This record gives sequence, C-alpha cells and structure tokens, in this order.
Amino acid sequence: MSLLLAPWLRLSLLVVLLAAAGVGVLLYEPQRLLSEGWPPGLPVGTAVLLFAGVYGVCAAAFVPRPLLNLAAGAVFGTQFGLVAAVGGTVLGAGIAFGLGRCMGQEALRPYLRGRWLKAADGQLSRHGFRSMIAVRLFPGVPFVVANYCAAVSRCGWVPFLSATALGVVPNTTAYVIAGASVSSPGSPAFLVSFGFIVVSVVAAGAVAWRKRHRLAPPRTPESPYEPTPRHPPVVSAAPHGP
Repeated sequence: MSLLLAPWLRLSLLVVLLAAAGVGVLLYEPQRLLSEGWPPGLPVGTAVLLFAGVYGVCAAAFVPRPLLNLAAGAVFGTQFGLVAAVGGTVLGAGIAFGLGRCMGQEALRPYLRGRWLKAADGQLSRHGFRSMIAVRLFPGVPFVVANYCAAVSRCGWVPFLSATALGVVPNTTAYVIAGASVSSPGSPAFLVSFGFIVVSVVAAGAVAWRKRHRLAPPRTPESPYEPTPRHPPVVSAAPHGP
C-alpha cells in the first residue's frame, strides 16, 4: 500500500494520465461535440450546465480554451455563453489543480531549485490570489501550465479558484462575443472583440518582455585587473641569531 502512495509513482500515473488525455484530444477532437453534436431541445439551464461540464473536462485535457470559448458563443450567444465558458474554465482549472496537488506536488517540490522556479513558487505561495489574477488577465501563460504550476506551489484552493473566476472574464468575454458574432465578421461586436484579443496578446508580450529582468540572475561587474593574492607571513620555527 505504501508503494502505491509513493510520490514518484503518483507522479508517473499523472504523466500517463495527461499523455492519454493529450492523445485522446488529438484522435477524437472532443471539442467538436460542443458545437456540432449538441443534442437539440434541451432547456437552456440544463444545456449550459452540461456544456460547462464538458468544457471543464476538455480544458483539463489540453483542448485550447479559445476554441472552447468560441464554441460557447456560437452555441449560446453572449450571455449564456459567457456563463458556460467561465463555469467550464473554473471546473477545468479545479480538475487540473486537484490532480497536480494530489499526484505531483510532493514529488516535484524538491526539484524547485532554479532561480526562475523559486521565484514563481514564492509568488504563487505567498501571493496566490494576486499572482493568479495577473496570470489569468494576461494570456501569455498557457492555461494548463498555470494550473499545474499553481498546484505544485503552496497556493490555496480558494485564492486559486476565485482568481481564476475573476481573471478570465475579460479575455473569455472577448472570445465568446467573437464566437456569437462570427457569422457577421464585419459587425462592430466582432471587430471590437477581435481587436481586444489582439491588443491583449500584444500587451501581454510587451509586459513579459519588460519584466524579464526581474527573474534574470544578477550580473556581477568584472574587473580587468585581478587582485594580487596576499599570502600570510610564514612563521619559521628555526632559531635566529643572537
């Protein structure tokens, strides 16, 4: 029983599970069910809940969130699509966070030795809500990567999920509106949402470029002249003259 609970074995099972999920996404493309194979005639509330559940599983299985958000807008429109997309995002983040926390944290924490890894772990552990809000607002960090990095850190469940629910709203809204108005690409709603997506991506890249020096190792000035080493005086035990 102790062997089954070993950290390295749980981490191996997590890697196998994630690899199987990635292969399943590539082979079966489950995201198509959200827009093509949705059963007709369901009440709106039930359909939104089912959509959010499928969205969460797909998001945890490496399906790109932009595709899921576009599908939410195309199926439900802006209002219900946003509710389904945000709910599915929180569910998918919770699934990934739980898997990483239970199966990977204990095995991976001893390897957080690099400067970048220690800095990221410290930010997520001490300032979980603020750090996750920043990560969710700027689309530079992949969704799944952020989930598992937070799981390995000491970030709590409440800061992680609450920051996810709030931080994904602006970007998710833009994609849902784009999906809802994709049939009329010249409409103001589509143009504004598409422009917001482009601006957010460019802004995230600019912020990451400007802040890169904070995690870079400090540079020490090099002197062209090497100081002459000083040796301690040699004390001899031989007797001297009178």
